Amino acid sequence: MKAVFIVYNQALTERVAYILDQLQIKGFTQWPLVNGAGTMTGEPRMGSHTWPEMNSATMTIVEEEMVPLILKYVEKLDNVNKENGIRAFVWDITQMY
Repeated sequence: MKAVFIVYNQALTERVAYILDQLQIKGFTQWPLVNGAGTMTGEPRMGSHTWPEMNSATMTIVEEEMVPLILKYVEKLDNVNKENGIRAFVWDITQMY
């Protein structure tokens, strides 16, 4: 099993939901308001007067073979929405209950 943690400009929330729906991923956890900035070219998203935008995050636990599909969708979305920004990170899940 793998954990896929997706962080994105909250303007992309519906598109991330669409990805999960298209891949028939039912289980996930969302954080609707997340502060932060990308490490390369990302503008800060702090919900402040200076940096008013916010990020959101979604995490899902999936079978390993789903990971390339999720990453493909995320990369495609990023390529058409560079100004919004989206990244996905993958972790091994060693135990679950």
